[in-house]
Amino acid sequence: MNLLGIFKMQKKKPDDTPPPPPPVYWIETSDSMSHHFQFESDGHLSVTLVDDSRPASRRIVESFLNKFFPSGYPYSVNEGYLRYTQFRALQHFSSATLSVLSTQSLLFAAGLRPTPAQATAVSWILKDGMQHVGKLICSNLGARMDSEPKSWRLLADVLYDFGTGLEVISPLCPHLFLEMAGLGNFAKGMAVVAARATRLPIYSSFAKEGNLSDLFAKGEAISTLFNVLGIGAGIQLASTVCSSTQGKLVVGPLLSLMHVYCVREEMRATPVNTLNPQRTALIVAEFLKSGRISSPADLRYQEDILFPGRLIEEAGSVKVGRPLHKVCKPSELQKVKEKFPGEKFILNRGSKCTDMVLERSATGEDALRGWLVAAYAAEVAKSFHVPSENALEEGYSRMSDVFSPFISELQAKGWHTDRFLDGTGCRFAL
Repeated sequence: MNLLGIFKMQKKKPDDTPPPPPPVYWIETSDSMSHHFQFESDGHLSVTLVDDSRPASRRIVESFLNKFFPSGYPYSVNEGYLRYTQFRALQHFSSATLSVLSTQSLLFAAGLRPTPAQATAVSWILKDGMQHVGKLICSNLGARMDSEPKSWRLLADVLYDFGTGLEVISPLCPHLFLEMAGLGNFAKGMAVVAARATRLPIYSSFAKEGNLSDLFAKGEAISTLFNVLGIGAGIQLASTVCSSTQGKLVVGPLLSLMHVYCVREEMRATPVNTLNPQRTALIVAEFLKSGRISSPADLRYQEDILFPGRLIEEAGSVKVGRPLHKVCKPSELQKVKEKFPGEKFILNRGSKCTDMVLERSATGEDALRGWLVAAYAAEVAKSFHVPSENALEEGYSRMSDVFSPFISELQAKGWHTDRFLDGTGCRFAL
């Protein structure tokens, strides 16, 4: 055969080189910001901001909307919300302006000289300004308050009592009046936002047959009545036992302890029926142990209000909400995702806990499916000492067998499974 023939045969020989694997990438959304993560061929993780070409004016507007408007606005609110917000903003602006003027007028009316009165008025206004700073800072934690309204309600009252305590002891150090009063009002500002933000989910847990407004109105009426009675009792104490600072230092802590204890008992009695990490773990743990599912009223006294984020070993020690790139190694991402095709969760078992990352559109049912898999896998691994991969496969098989009657009974008990309140806002989209 001549050289030309050999050359033609080599040219027709097919190329056996496999094509390069497709790049592994995903999009994570956290705090209304979307980032594109991609593993390069050398294993390096690159992170870029999605829609990075937005004009500066649009970024400013969107930043304002994300901070001061509900998530998903305008699609997450009813018609008329913008007009309501505009007039509410003007109302608060005019009210705050009038408050400054009235405070200054009262100080002048007290007979203070002009210059000291002006200095005192400025100090008093700055002290009240710290309360607004506390409110703005606490307003960024709304998603966490949706997830754990009981814990945040208790924290709100602890902060309020802390601020009140600083005001009570301020006569002991009058030269630090502005600092102590400012810090006290800062704590009380955070407390006011947390208390108001958690009021609705707490009232909603008691509402039946669309009577939320009536329930809210009656609750506020009771609060007003006992506030008036408390003011009367306070006036009586102030003129007798607490006429001196020493008396306040004795009675004040006792009243604060009673206050916090009452709030704790209120929260323990509240049957919240939405799914969050702690309540989901308690439901799964009881189901695996006894085959029963508790109603919100039965489960309420099992919730840990002080430390809601603790892991529950009987439910698989599941941790929710960590960023995906911190849960999976580059070489394991595709493998972990393929374990449960079609599911809206990713599980990765570790030595101390099991990480679960939810897709952006995952509901409470998806979270329950993932949690059951993790709990069954932990049970299998502990009983039979099998590898994590085999344990997850067995856990998924057991979950598939029981999930249909499990979710039916859960909904019949009054639980809302249409959403899962993880509080972190960190999910992924592949």
